[in-house]
Amino acid sequence: MLQSLSIIDLSQNMFSGRIPSCLGNLTLPIQEDKILTQGVFFEEDEPTIFWTSKLGRRGTDDDEYPSSYIEESIEFTTKSASLSYSGKILNMLAGFDLSCNKLTGRIPPDFGNLSQIHSLNLSHNNLIGVIPSSFSNLKQLESLDLSYNNLAGKIPNQLVELNSLEVFSVAHNNLSGSIPEQKAQFGTFDESSYEGNPFLCGPMIHKSCSKTDPPSTVSTASNDEEEDSLLDMYVFRVSFLVSYAVMLLTTFLVLYNPYWRRVWFSFVEMCITACRYSTVVNFLAIYIFRRSV
Repeated sequence: MLQSLSIIDLSQNMFSGRIPSCLGNLTLPIQEDKILTQGVFFEEDEPTIFWTSKLGRRGTDDDEYPSSYIEESIEFTTKSASLSYSGKILNMLAGFDLSCNKLTGRIPPDFGNLSQIHSLNLSHNNLIGVIPSSFSNLKQLESLDLSYNNLAGKIPNQLVELNSLEVFSVAHNNLSGSIPEQKAQFGTFDESSYEGNPFLCGPMIHKSCSKTDPPSTVSTASNDEEEDSLLDMYVFRVSFLVSYAVMLLTTFLVLYNPYWRRVWFSFVEMCITACRYSTVVNFLAIYIFRRSV
């Protein structure tokens, strides 16, 4: 039964939780071969559902009622406008509207399988994660609204392949990086499509991407300096330990050999004697100088 749906409007409810990925398996077909419009016929205060075919035949399943009917119409939001549709146009539409709910989690990449869809509205939710690059498979898509969520990361450059796209909005998210190249349909979107994303950059929003590079450079330089500091400290510690080990080994070898031991002690004694005489001489010189003054 769900495979026959072409328009799904679940907007403005209290739905919460994650979007089931299985929804990406819906075909949302456009019924060009058989246009079926439902209406309501009233007789004796009892409503009866009837249909009209593409050939103009009108009636109920029993064909027991007159041909008077009230044509069904629906209200559907697409291309940033909520309009009422009725008649044959309903059979030419394929759309999915989950806006204005409390949905969380990531957008299922399986939504890229909705190849026949014309409109996809996931705005005004609490969706996170990145925009699936699989959206580039939605070749029939005319309206894509992902505004007012918590989406992050870059806008996939593959979206420029959507040549039928007329309305695009990712406003008020946490997106970053450069906006897609301004070619094909993306050359027609204005700044309002990207507003509310302080980390986006590009000519369309009058923000140079080169200005967003320095923080990254500074961060990289800071990391490099920190690594150099750690390396210097490591080299210092290794050098100190090696020097200390060499000194201990040298002292041990000197004291172990009798000849060098005597030489070492003689050298130490000579140094002590020299220091003693130097101290005495300096003391006497200072004493004599003060007496003369």
